[in-house]
Amino acid sequence: MPLILLIICINIVYVSINTLRTILVIKGQRLLASIMSVFEVGVYLCGLTIVLDNLNSPINIIAYCIGYGIGVYVGSLIEQYLALGYVQVQIIVDSVVHDLPEFLRKKGFGVTSWTAEGRNGLRLVLQVLAKRSNEKELIKLVNEIAPNAFVISYEPKHFIGGFWTKNIRKL
Repeated sequence: MPLILLIICINIVYVSINTLRTILVIKGQRLLASIMSVFEVGVYLCGLTIVLDNLNSPINIIAYCIGYGIGVYVGSLIEQYLALGYVQVQIIVDSVVHDLPEFLRKKGFGVTSWTAEGRNGLRLVLQVLAKRSNEKELIKLVNEIAPNAFVISYEPKHFIGGFWTKNIRKL
């Protein structure tokens, strides 16, 4: 039984690191992803060696598979908790006369706004760039001030110009 738990735990660690490394590569954090891959491969080799040395028991293979599945889940939870990267939030308010841009600026968010034409008249459109860790707070603030606003968020990858580029560290 301890061998089965060891296999599951090793695979949870391995796949969690793998998931985070993959996300870092996607987000352009190549150096950090490369460093993590060294540990990822080490953990992987330890787990695989244990399983290959004990192929006589199918339960070890099942434990390896279970650990892999749990590792994907744990890795995604860790990434969600870390909230790596940035989010671009577009907010469309049904009135061009609105306090939302100034309110969000006072809360520390960078806001660009303009007037646009919607199906039923003029709308106020806001573009907000924020750290992903602040996305929930931003959406909560928007819901408090403009509960009928249409909100959509994106994950930008590249930044050129603007005041945000001074704050973004590139690896």
